[in-house]
Amino acid sequence: MLTGAALGALALEGLHAQAQAPVYFVAEIDVSNPDAYAAEYAPKAQAIIKAAGGRFLAIGGAAAAGGKVTTFEGDPPKRVVVQVWDSMDKLKAWRANPEYLAIRKIGEKYAKFRSYAVDSVPQ
Repeated sequence: MLTGAALGALALEGLHAQAQAPVYFVAEIDVSNPDAYAAEYAPKAQAIIKAAGGRFLAIGGAAAAGGKVTTFEGDPPKRVVVQVWDSMDKLKAWRANPEYLAIRKIGEKYAKFRSYAVDSVPQ
């Protein structure tokens, strides 16, 4: 009976982990050298993000394939990226990845970043 209860608790914990609401990551990017940013940083950073489990929901602004950014208050950012992650732990693991940290140094030569994460609302 104890074994059954333990297995049930593990199954419940697994279901809880699967039911966690995703986390949204938003980056506002002010690019000073678009050509170098596009050649040396963006494709490599995007590949690392995708490999780590991040999914792009929107890319807007001055990016080559970017959609339109519509502002309602204040000045719009030049570029905006919205990603979704399965958990805050996965997002933090990507941000701490040594490969990403190295490429981020290149990105910072060509752009200023403002970024933040928002927990989604459970449905």
